[in-house]
Amino acid sequence: MKFQTSIPLKKQTRNLIDYDANILLLGSCFSENIGNKLNYFKFQHLQNPFGILFHPKAIEQFITDVINGKKFTKEDLIYQNERYHSFNAHSSLSEVDENMILNNLNSQISTTQKFLENTSHLIITLGTAWVYRFIETDKIVANCHKIPQKKFLKELLNIAEIAESLEAIVSLAKSVNPNITILFTVSPIRHLKDGFVQNMQSKSHLISAIHEVINIRKNIHYFPSYEIMMDELRDYRFYAEDMIHPNKTAIQYIWECFTEVWFAENTASTLKEIDIIQKGIAHKPFNTKSEEHKKFLHNLYLKKELIISKYPHISF
Repeated sequence: MKFQTSIPLKKQTRNLIDYDANILLLGSCFSENIGNKLNYFKFQHLQNPFGILFHPKAIEQFITDVINGKKFTKEDLIYQNERYHSFNAHSSLSEVDENMILNNLNSQISTTQKFLENTSHLIITLGTAWVYRFIETDKIVANCHKIPQKKFLKELLNIAEIAESLEAIVSLAKSVNPNITILFTVSPIRHLKDGFVQNMQSKSHLISAIHEVINIRKNIHYFPSYEIMMDELRDYRFYAEDMIHPNKTAIQYIWECFTEVWFAENTASTLKEIDIIQKGIAHKPFNTKSEEHKKFLHNLYLKKELIISKYPHISF
């Protein structure tokens, strides 16, 4: 007797992720979860250079700015709550000093521009189809930065608008990197502040738009992280205390599903070796001067050197 339905996953046969891959992750906070896993296992990756971007219009604007090599100036900033912000970026990039935020924004644009040219996999996680339009400029923003809500109009992007935005993202990325593999996924994090029904409406728009795009494009794929969370893991024991975000168990499960589909077989042994090393680094000894601990450190050093000899870009 089965007590769980499983999402059918098909192993990819081309353009698999290995330790030579360069992975760019953009989007909602679930991309941070996957990015943290890639960081732990020492993959070459760049994760949300402008911070978390929740909706497709924000990601499209970021890719556009990267391709065009946009230079941010003080005219692009707003000042709110004694900090400078950009409507194109998450508040994690906000600063009390005007020059600091400008340097950071422009540095991230430059870094991403160089990285995108050699990116093997672009992973985009869409969080919501709800957007906020700043009334004063009539522009959709990536983040409201706690500016009073009366200064914004809240809108739901329709399927056609989202598909158009995703098409633009794909075209822009391929204009500088024709061989790039693009993966879309929808964040399993529920945006319940929008309302329960409104969240489902938003997610359905995102999923429908993604499939409109992947049906007519090559090297564009969909990974069902949202469906895995909503169906296979449909139990609150897989949620954090806020009952909105996936907990560590859920993130680990979805990560394992992702590696099963997208990782080359030759990465499996390296993943295990790096996991052993990372746990060794985190180990807290009872006696740092003991012979046993010295032997442990020496063995750990040898394991690190073996990995680095195979993959010189890795450092611990």
